[in-house]
Amino acid sequence: MSTHDPHSSFIKTPQQLITVVVLSFLVPIIGIVMLVELVTSGPGADPNALTAESISARLKPVGKLEFGAGGGAAGNRSGEEVVKATCATCHQAGVAGAPKIGDRNAWAPHIKEGLPALVATALKGKGAMPPKGGNASLTDDEVARAVVFMANQAGAKFKEPAAKPQAVQAATAKPAVADGKTVYDGTCTACHTTGVANAPKLGDKAGWAPRAKQGIDALMQSVLKGKGAMPPKGGNAALSDAEVRAAVEFMLSQAK
Repeated sequence: MSTHDPHSSFIKTPQQLITVVVLSFLVPIIGIVMLVELVTSGPGADPNALTAESISARLKPVGKLEFGAGGGAAGNRSGEEVVKATCATCHQAGVAGAPKIGDRNAWAPHIKEGLPALVATALKGKGAMPPKGGNASLTDDEVARAVVFMANQAGAKFKEPAAKPQAVQAATAKPAVADGKTVYDGTCTACHTTGVANAPKLGDKAGWAPRAKQGIDALMQSVLKGKGAMPPKGGNAALSDAEVRAAVEFMLSQAK
């Protein structure tokens, strides 16, 4: 018959009892220390992460769209040149409901109207689009070429108007108007009338107050160089500095 007692303890000596008691304290403590170390041992913060340069780099847009004047002579610019310099301001991104370049579905109903109707709308302006897309220096033929270029990118088969001889262009060219309101109506109204992309609305005293404090010279630099969503000279590279200044002064006068 077996003499083993199944209820007997494995601790047989005082030394074994001391060892068990010590381990019962040490094991939980070691486990807690290891857990705390694991939680608090994440990668250290970069000391340069909060510098102005680092913050600026993280906030920098992934890309930007730049607009420039076309390379052709005034009155003889191609449709593509006019689109890149003027029309892309709205038609590239679809600002204020403008049909995007290459969007066949958006352009389909416009193409059905026919080229004469499209050109007439572009010349006179419609909705948020100012006359000639805000570039008063464009000739009627240049506007027509731009319309043809955009429509054809969306499936139309319109023919671009041919360039006129230089003598004819000189005889039909219209002098640029340097009146502030005229410049506003032709260029600035596209954004400042409805507040597109947080542009201060015309006549909004609260919106214009902090800008007025900067002074006309500081505002001029922002407009000439572009700022935020606003491209240089409001997207109309043909404007002279005097015309830009007149437009800025007009908008400031409306917010007094």
